[in-house]
Amino acid sequence: MTGRFRLVSPATWAIVLGGLAALSFAAMILLTIVSGQVFNGVLPLVIGLPCAGVGILVARRQPRNPIGWLFLVTGACLFLSTDGSEYALLAYRFGHRLPLGPLALALGQLWGTGLVLLFVVILLFPNGRLPSRFWRATLWVFGTVYAVLQAATAVAVADALAAHPLRVDSNGGLSAVDHPAGWYNLIQGPATIVLIALTLCFVARQALSWRRSSSERRQQLKWLASGAAVTVVCGVMSASLSSSGSTIVSDVGNYAWFGWAALPVSIGIAILRYRLYDIDRIISRTLAYAIVTGLLVGVYAGLVLLATRVLSFHTPVAVAASTLAAAALFSPLRRRVQQAVDRRFNRARYNADKTVAAFAARLQDALDLDAVQEDLAGVVHHALEPTHVSVWISQRG
Repeated sequence: MTGRFRLVSPATWAIVLGGLAALSFAAMILLTIVSGQVFNGVLPLVIGLPCAGVGILVARRQPRNPIGWLFLVTGACLFLSTDGSEYALLAYRFGHRLPLGPLALALGQLWGTGLVLLFVVILLFPNGRLPSRFWRATLWVFGTVYAVLQAATAVAVADALAAHPLRVDSNGGLSAVDHPAGWYNLIQGPATIVLIALTLCFVARQALSWRRSSSERRQQLKWLASGAAVTVVCGVMSASLSSSGSTIVSDVGNYAWFGWAALPVSIGIAILRYRLYDIDRIISRTLAYAIVTGLLVGVYAGLVLLATRVLSFHTPVAVAASTLAAAALFSPLRRRVQQAVDRRFNRARYNADKTVAAFAARLQDALDLDAVQEDLAGVVHHALEPTHVSVWISQRG
């Protein structure tokens, strides 16, 4: 039957994934405090928050662009992995009798699952589409190796959970997975090398596209290249130095993990600074409604206090009058606040609106059709900056 099954909208999925990231983030803060491992929450905070924030903005604005979803999944994986590790510490290392310990250990392995997805973002930036069959085939190879690595990790986790005794390291992870050996090491090592090599190819692809890009696109690619370079270098350092026997070298590897935040931060700057995906409009609307809500709540509370404490009105009457006053103030207040926010955060839209309004005022007194046509083309160029403008006028006798 047509319409019997309706797919969930992308906006709903963005809300669901964003809510999952927010809940797991709140649980991470609580678990790190309870376990006394507050520093363990700093790293997912530094990396995960930019990923989740940029992911929500892009997924809501352009749901067909996979970059937003990849960032959202990455942020959720980092938070859930930290939740699992801290919970496992409480259950297995600190002696607390907690249920669902094996599930927590399994969730703790999502850290690498999320971080590897950041490499795909480098290839897909900025619109999520690949221009040639070669890069689509390269992405298929990357996805195949990634799937094999995740399947091997799942089998290794199952083997480790079935072992007796269950060995949990000081980070709340499974020792057999965090320190691979045997068949799992034979798969993980080459797969990791292949993924790093393909990531370098992704960076090279963006570097080559920089030569053929326009000025604004070049600035976006500069931010992407800088963030990707820092992320790749820090990824290699963190993977190779963290387990070193030297304390100083190991500390350098541990702090190198913070460099992974460079990629989501640089892409966020490219989006916000150069108005990619029209994110500036989303931010201005969100900020405007937040300011309006705060002002109306303050006005409402002030009117209620004034009516009940100073003028001694009955509470139901005061509440009703304050509600009506707040409702009456909403539209004019929203317009004024939106204009003020647009002047500061969405200047392009504000300038375009001012330009169109000025043209409408001039149009009322215009008599020469050729002058109006020329003025219209100039307004369109100034407000929208198109590559070409044509004006077609119907000739009717």
